[in-house]
Amino acid sequence: MSFLHQLKQQAQALQTQQAAQQDNTQANAAATQQACQRVWHYLDDLQRQLNVIEPLASGLSLDGKQRWPDMKQTTFRFDARKKMLRDREVFDYLALGWQLVPAVGQAPRGQIKVNFPPDLERVEWGLRAGHVPHDRQELRHPQTHGLQAIVFEHDMAARASVVVTADHDSAQLLFRLAGVNGFSVVSTRYPAEQVNAGLLDEMAKLIVGQSSRFP
Repeated sequence: MSFLHQLKQQAQALQTQQAAQQDNTQANAAATQQACQRVWHYLDDLQRQLNVIEPLASGLSLDGKQRWPDMKQTTFRFDARKKMLRDREVFDYLALGWQLVPAVGQAPRGQIKVNFPPDLERVEWGLRAGHVPHDRQELRHPQTHGLQAIVFEHDMAARASVVVTADHDSAQLLFRLAGVNGFSVVSTRYPAEQVNAGLLDEMAKLIVGQSSRFP
């Protein structure tokens, strides 16, 4: 076998490998787009229903001690953005956002005093997760000026969101839930083929405070 023939075989093997990779990339992108379409239709319909229902959120707490009044979830808005990928327009992310306000009347501002690092970290994390408007004040000893505690005064208002980001190369969707069913941020990935009405139903149950198998 001549050296040139060996090079031809090597080139043909590489071409076959590249063609298979391209087919796999295209298949992953197509599966991801189909999953995004399912999310699109589901969230677009979900926001209309929840804007009528305005489900309650109960038992909210920033520090695990002081409970918020019952909050209603309202002003649901759905949005989706696209991007260019290999000269094709594809979904970038899909998002559902909403507000939490007192279910009845107007609640006075809340106040939380913390003086231990774990409690401080938990409260700060909850404030960020729920986008809670707040003010922070340091309490210091009048003589030594040593830090005694940190006081957070906050509105009884928060925001929550679900953002679904598409990963076309791996055929996966990343779900990021912020302020959903509590002041936390949860991220999880699902293969595009598993993103169906059943999975999205479980996510909707989590939003309205029902028992759910969604992480």
